[in-house]
Amino acid sequence: MRHIENLPHTTKQEDHVRMPMSDGVRLSARIWRPVSSDDCPVPAILEHIPYRKGDLSSVRDSIHHPYIAGHGYACVRADLRGTGDSEGVLTDEYLEREQTDAEEVLDWLSAQPWCDGTTGMMGISWGAFAALQVAARQPPSLRAIVISSFTDDRYHDDMHYMGGAMLSDNLAEAGTMFAYATCPPDPSAVGDRWREMWHERLESVDPWVLNWLRHQRRDDYWRHASVCEDYTAVRCPVLASSGWADGYSNAVTRLLAHLDAPRKGLVGPWSHKYPHLGEPGPAIGYLQEVVRWWDHWLKGVDNGAMDTPMLRAWMQESMPPSTSYEERPGRWVGEATWPSPHVRDTAYTLRSRRLTAEDSAASGDAGAQMVRSPLSVGQFAGKWASYNAPPDLPYDQREEDGGSLIYETEPLPARLEILGSPRIELEVSADQPVAMVAARLSDVAPDGSATRVTYGVLNLTRRNRTDETDLLEPGRPYRATVHLNGVAQAFPPGHRVRLSLSTSYWPLAWPPPQPTQLTVHEQPCRLVLPVRPAGESDSLPAFEPPEGAAPLTTTQITPPEQRWEVTRDLIDYGAALDIVKDLGTVRFDTQDLEVGRRAHERYTSTADDFTSPVGESTWTMSFRRADWDVHVRTSTTLTCDTGMFHVHATMDAFESGHRVASRTWNESIPRDAL
Repeated sequence: MRHIENLPHTTKQEDHVRMPMSDGVRLSARIWRPVSSDDCPVPAILEHIPYRKGDLSSVRDSIHHPYIAGHGYACVRADLRGTGDSEGVLTDEYLEREQTDAEEVLDWLSAQPWCDGTTGMMGISWGAFAALQVAARQPPSLRAIVISSFTDDRYHDDMHYMGGAMLSDNLAEAGTMFAYATCPPDPSAVGDRWREMWHERLESVDPWVLNWLRHQRRDDYWRHASVCEDYTAVRCPVLASSGWADGYSNAVTRLLAHLDAPRKGLVGPWSHKYPHLGEPGPAIGYLQEVVRWWDHWLKGVDNGAMDTPMLRAWMQESMPPSTSYEERPGRWVGEATWPSPHVRDTAYTLRSRRLTAEDSAASGDAGAQMVRSPLSVGQFAGKWASYNAPPDLPYDQREEDGGSLIYETEPLPARLEILGSPRIELEVSADQPVAMVAARLSDVAPDGSATRVTYGVLNLTRRNRTDETDLLEPGRPYRATVHLNGVAQAFPPGHRVRLSLSTSYWPLAWPPPQPTQLTVHEQPCRLVLPVRPAGESDSLPAFEPPEGAAPLTTTQITPPEQRWEVTRDLIDYGAALDIVKDLGTVRFDTQDLEVGRRAHERYTSTADDFTSPVGESTWTMSFRRADWDVHVRTSTTLTCDTGMFHVHATMDAFESGHRVASRTWNESIPRDAL
């Protein structure tokens, strides 16, 4: 990345600006704005997230906010209430109070003498959720948003209940926020009140997974702030982006298809990262695109921001399977509208373990195929949302396919490109009332190696509606459609397309209560691929190289650690996945502050005992300077039996080596056809 020092505007920075809310709570923000805004007001851009502006998100913030401010904007990085240096407590995600706060922040910003009365919102992940959700509330000053790695559907297309099946990231993300919500504010920002504010958090926060487990169907809890409930509510222009390696690869195209407001979409090969920091590469000049967007919609500059195709997508070339890629070869393609008339559904029948073009005379006779997958299927699935650290993409699928029912094409006679979301139309029967199906699409090379291209999971009791449960009658055939995540992928000549079906996908998805035998009745079954004819619409020019402001300086005090280990014990048949993400200890040089963050996820099971899965999420967060030394340890463990989920959680807080707070939770919640 090019670090740009000479920007059009000289800026100044205010580190702890207090913004009053209507209930008396004050939120804390860091603001970068042009010096000239004292006399010539500028639009304000808000990023509203819980990830601690003073330390843990400060390096990332320092790259894009000063850069955008240097192009003539007031950039505001606000801590959500109950996080970082803001007052109050944070007890869950996307609450009504959070959105009211954001509206009040926008009102406050638009009234500042250095703001011209117009605002925008931006963010990745939580910040993108927040911007889209607030846009649907239509605050008067909000003129445009820029969002990356987000969803418009909090139940079906987030880390909670994919296809009505519970993801292990439901636990992992709950563990993340359990840790962040119990961290203290910084005394250098809030003064002597830091301890009082910290203990208010420690006494008020519960493990978030408890609430998420109380809502196993799509109910009003999930409908709240799911923009898909009413796309017409979003009226401001939207620049939306994501990555094919991210868990949020679907919402960009849904917004393009359903919004009436001006919108543009951008999907690269990236994991859960901003496109200018994109991994796998190539990273792009995203901040230049963002400034162009703001200039057009907030300043009225006629700069061609709307002249690009509605969707720009990275068409990925075939690659051998790997848990991490530095770069994904490919090319940028564009579609003027979405859905695109250039992308055509092409169906393949499922016949005797073969995929055959539906219009082919060689499709063969339909029969019935059975599959009963072991719990080991899914150990090489990777993360629901890749962060590319540690390496967390799916590995070679051959071992997974050994416990799956597979269908594949003959070697392709010509290049095949797909762009969009494949689907599998099935007719299946099960021997249990609760069952799931996981479907994977792989690129199989001539040497037999199999690279997973995309996948989907479906709780068959939610096959019709995710807000209702329809238990299966054992032996009775049911129609169901499994939607796979969106992707742009090229399959070379000589490769095969493989569809793999399994009845478990642990630990990515929590398994059903009992092992299940699934029978696939082939006659009506189809794989439908969104085929984009190779060469359709010429490739687009490359983006500008990534650039941003020089990042905040830090010093690594103790080394980081990253692990992704799959182990099996062939004595007691135990299996485990251990994921360690440890930043080590980092000193933020300008603050003389040392910060540590260590997360350990562990997922275990025994043989094919479907009540044996255990998920654990353990975090340690530490903050230290000469006169201040605190750390918090949080742990959440999720177990199950055939009828219940069981949560055991602990929180211990320490000041100067002494425990100052300790809480324990033990709660059981009924399984609702999961």
